[in-house]
This record gives sequence, C-alpha cells and structure tokens, in this order.
Amino acid sequence: MIVMFMGEYHQKIDEKGRLIIPAKLRNDLGNDFVVTRGLDGCLFVYPKTTWEKIIESYQTLPNIKDARNFMRFFLSGATNQNFDKQGRINISNPLIKYANLDKDVIIIGVGDRLEIWDKQTLEKLLTENEENFSKIADNLFSPKLGG
Repeated sequence: MIVMFMGEYHQKIDEKGRLIIPAKLRNDLGNDFVVTRGLDGCLFVYPKTTWEKIIESYQTLPNIKDARNFMRFFLSGATNQNFDKQGRINISNPLIKYANLDKDVIIIGVGDRLEIWDKQTLEKLLTENEENFSKIADNLFSPKLGG
C-alpha cells in the first residue's frame, strides 16, 4: 500500500517536546517511523518502509564530500519513534532547536513524508513564496503536461 500524506494540522508541542500526531496520520505512519532534520528548517517524518528505501539509495552515493556532509546532517539527527498511549511522539532537543519549534507547530503532509514546522516559520515561507508558486508550477509541471 502506497501512503500519500497530505493536509495541514495545527498542533501544540509541550515543554517536554511531546507532540500529538492526529489519528489519521498515526494510522498512515504505522507503529515505527523516523523523525529527522528536514530541509528549509523543518523536520521530516518518514514511515519505516520509506526510510529504509532512502537509506538504500544513500548507500549508493559516491564517497564525496557533499554526500558525506549531507548524510551527516540528515542521519545524525534521525530518531526511531513510536507513539505513546496518547498518540504523542517525543521530539529530541537537538531537533526542536534545529526546527525552532516553539509551542505552535504545523504538521503538513508532503507525499511520502510529513513535515513538522514552527507555525511562524511555515507561514513566513508560504507568504514569501506566494507570488512564485504559479511560476514554480509552470517550470515543474508544464513540460510534463505538454505546455
């Protein structure tokens, strides 16, 4: 079964780094999943099967400086996770600091993964790029649509 994450969920993270993941997302993630540093200042959350495919592809990368540096960034913060009885995950302090998470967070579905954002950071990113989304879509998809 292919999981397609989508949607936007406004949540709170408590002072202990605990974050409730909505039930729909918990069902799609499964019992074992990975949280790690993402790009653009968010956290990535991958189901275990997707994570294993990512690791397989990383093992084929050449042993060059860019690959090593990216793997350090991406893998050093990775944590295996599962839900507590309240449907929460516990995000480590280094990941909280990296994503600048402060009470109000937004979880978004982005295809094969979830992203956890600080609310203000995501809103700023969307506002700053709002005018460009049409151009970006044209560049990414028009050739595929015959445009």
